[in-house]
Amino acid sequence: MRRKEFAIGSEDEQEVTAFLEEMSYGFLGTARADGAPSITPLNYIYLNGNVYFHGSRVGDKMTLLGAEPRVTFCVAKEYAIIPSHFTDPLMACPATAFFKSVIIEGTAAVVEDLMEKGEALQALMTKLQPEGGHLPIAGDDPAYRGRLKGVAVVKIEPQQINAKFKFGQNADEPKREAIATGLLARGRELDAETVDLMRRYCPHHKEQAHPGD
Repeated sequence: MRRKEFAIGSEDEQEVTAFLEEMSYGFLGTARADGAPSITPLNYIYLNGNVYFHGSRVGDKMTLLGAEPRVTFCVAKEYAIIPSHFTDPLMACPATAFFKSVIIEGTAAVVEDLMEKGEALQALMTKLQPEGGHLPIAGDDPAYRGRLKGVAVVKIEPQQINAKFKFGQNADEPKREAIATGLLARGRELDAETVDLMRRYCPHHKEQAHPGD
């Protein structure tokens, strides 16, 4: 059962989009002929409201997509493990993790238009190789035309997007402050950012940001 206090609603669409654009690695869920689930980890780009990924034109993944184009795609980022002793000196129960996750349900289709393929692949290169160092990919560039025809680019058009950003929204103010204090004292790579996100998503902050809603 999805905890509503962690769910990100339609009013936060820009935050979900920003997260999908920030990340570059996700998990593709497909179904085998016998109904068994299959998961494939892959790099992706979120572009113009769609997920794109590339790969070989043949193989298990493409066979599954050809038989059943309905897919699930998941992207997640763990920000911090929250030790139980931040809020309880004895019991293990409060131990948890703070994270963002997005699950997309949609339909996958192989992209044949060379201009669209070039745009998606160049966007992926810009994300993964921001320093450049290559001839920009374009569908109308003769240098890339043959290569673009030879590679598969798949587009997932979302029908439904569910997001869950968990940053202690269900904790009372003393517990949130205890967690924030513990994170800042610990000082791991994402701990300070996690504290900022806790304050951003806490119910009191959201009520101030949207008075009268």
